[in-house]
Amino acid sequence: MRAVFGLVLLVGMGLAGFAVYLVNQHFAAQEAALAEAYDKANNVVTVVDVYSPVRDLTYGERLTKDDVQLIKYAEANLPEGVFRTEEELFPEGINVPRVVTVPVRVNEPIVEAKVTRPGAPQGITALLDPGMRAFPLPDEMTRAFAGELRIRDFVDMYWVGNVGDALDISRLVKSRLEIIAIEAPDADGNGGGRGVVLQVSPEDFADLRALDSAGQLSITPVGSSDETTGDAPAISTNVSTVLGIVEEEEEEEEEICFVTRRVGTERIQEEVPCTE
Repeated sequence: MRAVFGLVLLVGMGLAGFAVYLVNQHFAAQEAALAEAYDKANNVVTVVDVYSPVRDLTYGERLTKDDVQLIKYAEANLPEGVFRTEEELFPEGINVPRVVTVPVRVNEPIVEAKVTRPGAPQGITALLDPGMRAFPLPDEMTRAFAGELRIRDFVDMYWVGNVGDALDISRLVKSRLEIIAIEAPDADGNGGGRGVVLQVSPEDFADLRALDSAGQLSITPVGSSDETTGDAPAISTNVSTVLGIVEEEEEEEEEICFVTRRVGTERIQEEVPCTE
């Protein structure tokens, strides 16, 4: 009898211990689920509606209501100048479109920096900032960079020529001039090196026209991370400087003056100090 009682007691204690184990596992699982839910709640990304094109848009295209759609975008990562309502995108009504100045792709937010003001005309005039002028580059000047130039890239302008009888010089004359148009750019804004137009100030336009008529202009792209403006007059060289040729200065010959005196039938020259 005692043996049976002991056996029952052992079985009961085992069942009780197993029950406690199951309860602990249940509570542990609940705590893990609660912690996971808490983490998810803290990592929830708030999204908002912003306007994006329904197709890839390139430079010069008109942006109409049929070309846009609303997409979800993380609010914390919104680019500056997005449009969240139709009134913001078309403040003068849907019949007054904007013009695309920089290519925009599907699911990319449309921002103010990539479109003109509502009602702006198509063409170069829509791309110029107030007070600026368009300076077209001849195709032979940009052919070396065919396929590499993009809208919104910057270039430096160099001039080679001479003034008077001096040696030809090469000088940086204008720094960080912005490309605002390229003939037939692709979806990324790359062009074939033709029809490149720069945005310049009226003063720069006058300078470049004068330099173009007096010598040869050339361009070189500026690195995308290069923010230096450069001191244009400080960068200048010529062939002698590059080759390290030093011109010898000619020594001035001392001037000798004479006077002629007559002695009888002879003429005699005598050296005398020169007078200015």
